[in-house]
Amino acid sequence: MDKKYEALFTPWKIGNVEIKNRIVLCPMGGTSLFGWMEHTGNHFDKEAAKFFIEKAKNNVGLIIPGIAPIKSTFMNQWLYQNTKMFDELKEFMDEIHRYGAKLFVQITAGMGRSWAIPTPLVMLHNMPVVRDLIKPIINVPYQSASPSELPSRWSDKVTTRAMTVKEIEEIVDAFAKTALLCKQAGVDGVEVHAVHEGYLLDQFTLEYTNKRTDQYGGSFENRYRFATDIVKAIKASCGEDFPVSLRYSVESKVKDFCVGAVPGEEYTEIGRDMAESEKAAKYLQDAGYDMLNADNGTYDSWYWAHPPMYMPQNCNLEDVAHIKKFVDIPVVCAGRMEPDVGAQAVAEGRIDAVGVARQFLADAEWVTKLIEDRMEDIRPCICCHNACFNMAHYKGVANAQSIYDASHIARCALDPRVMQSDKYKLEPAKKSKNIAVIGGGIGGMEAALVCAKRGHKVTLYEKSDKLGGVFIAAAAPSFKEKDRDLIAWYNREMTKYPIDVRMNTEVTDVSALDADEVIIATGAVANKLPVPGAENAIQAVDYLLGNQLVGENVVVVGGGLTGCEIAYDLYLQGKKPTIVEMQNDLIVSDKICLANTSYLRDFFAANKVPVHLESRTTAIRADGVTVAKKNGETLDIPADSVIVSVGYKPAPIAAKGKHIHVVGDAQKVGNLRTVIWQAWDVAMKL
Repeated sequence: MDKKYEALFTPWKIGNVEIKNRIVLCPMGGTSLFGWMEHTGNHFDKEAAKFFIEKAKNNVGLIIPGIAPIKSTFMNQWLYQNTKMFDELKEFMDEIHRYGAKLFVQITAGMGRSWAIPTPLVMLHNMPVVRDLIKPIINVPYQSASPSELPSRWSDKVTTRAMTVKEIEEIVDAFAKTALLCKQAGVDGVEVHAVHEGYLLDQFTLEYTNKRTDQYGGSFENRYRFATDIVKAIKASCGEDFPVSLRYSVESKVKDFCVGAVPGEEYTEIGRDMAESEKAAKYLQDAGYDMLNADNGTYDSWYWAHPPMYMPQNCNLEDVAHIKKFVDIPVVCAGRMEPDVGAQAVAEGRIDAVGVARQFLADAEWVTKLIEDRMEDIRPCICCHNACFNMAHYKGVANAQSIYDASHIARCALDPRVMQSDKYKLEPAKKSKNIAVIGGGIGGMEAALVCAKRGHKVTLYEKSDKLGGVFIAAAAPSFKEKDRDLIAWYNREMTKYPIDVRMNTEVTDVSALDADEVIIATGAVANKLPVPGAENAIQAVDYLLGNQLVGENVVVVGGGLTGCEIAYDLYLQGKKPTIVEMQNDLIVSDKICLANTSYLRDFFAANKVPVHLESRTTAIRADGVTVAKKNGETLDIPADSVIVSVGYKPAPIAAKGKHIHVVGDAQKVGNLRTVIWQAWDVAMKL
């Protein structure tokens, strides 16, 4: 192991519990040991247990599973009521401890206005009779109950109700009962969720969300009372020596409801600022908390707690390191933490441990590989949120995520086996076949790798001189360093298996191939914009690959994800982009996480990037574009260059047949998740 990482592999203590190293597997929704939303009521989740055993085997120090709602999302069951699952938990803890890891169970009081209400439930919630009928199954007013009447983060058609004092007291009591059951099951500690990320307890602490006039509102002490009542109740039930961690946001980074502050922006904080945080951290410690598991942000500024690739690496370190000066308990920092930077911060005493979450999804063995000096073998997390937390939101739509995805979060776009081991697995092929893969993009490489690992003889044909396909262009902007790392990772993986890679080889007739099965992974081609002067425009891929240079003032036609990323890239280069989009919002998609999309929307607003919504480009000229607005107005926008990004259409070189399989964008345009998972769907069956 490189010496620069040594500080990460020193022991430390939370209360009297010793942790073998400074790497904390941070909680991710969907990895709860007591289930998430896929079942009615609570249960011991064997898939999550498998997930954490694998991580314990791979040298993680402290494991904190995802949130366990103190009252289940469905069927309104208190967590402590199912004692059978705590018996199963005890057996699981014995195995975790055999590998030298420690584990804290994270328990949540709830989400309040941050509860990601699915779009179908909005309508039902606003129909009183139906709302009352479905309460025994899912009680929307309870799930979204907040300190005060507040606007939902997700729907402008939902106003959350204020919790009663009786409900608060029931939750406090339930925390104490649940924590005691965890202790009796051999759990090393519990984590209270959360004065963090704008969840329920955090909403109580923040003045802009807490307008109460009783003992839980008003003064600083009253606003933090709910969180301090919980830790005092746990300590009274479990003893002072039983560790209690708190998930904590140092600063809220919020300008207004549903409007966050992007890095470097000057703004007025309406949530918890640093002055209050300095006071709050010590106050929470003195109340009994034994650790702060910290970062920044709320759901109004979600990209701080769930950083997309646009956020700087180690984005929360300076704020978290600052708050450590005001407490005596350990402080963990999370948020795109890089191991070398984290190790240095630990060595300098600026933080006590490094919190990492989604990298454990992308590569379960990354800690082991770091120890073994195999950094180049670590498959990087690219911060896409396409499978782990793809709750999507845009104007007029609440949580657009499918119900299936809502009940199966914490999966991984890059590895479909994560939390789906019953569905996706590598098994030896019954008969070794000659398999031809046409196309060396991500889908083609993934299909080739899975087939080769199963024992097939694989030949991959790529018409260019590079592997990576259109993802090479997608990875080009400066903020896509992890995408570029992923392409490099794939290139290395392809050399580890007996795959015959034939570059600069274009296949036009699949029937001429000596193959038992053919996998078509030829991707998609860009849509053309059918307007006068379209020949004056630059295609998105040509811009990204540097094939065509642009001037200072650039109009980007198309405000989907690619168009917005191009505009962001242009701004970072010092150019002046303008976005033209036909929809009523930027990035109208049910597959892209709000943490990613809200960053781009907030960035453009904060930096006054012109955005023309509900606007159709009717002509492209050498000196700009003509736009027709929804209100009938016609607008000429001057530009030195025009970039068109209006989507793609599949481009398979052959149709699906008995022995011909089509995967990825060649089958249906999607994202890395659809590309990689489809490659597995096909390759597992051959």
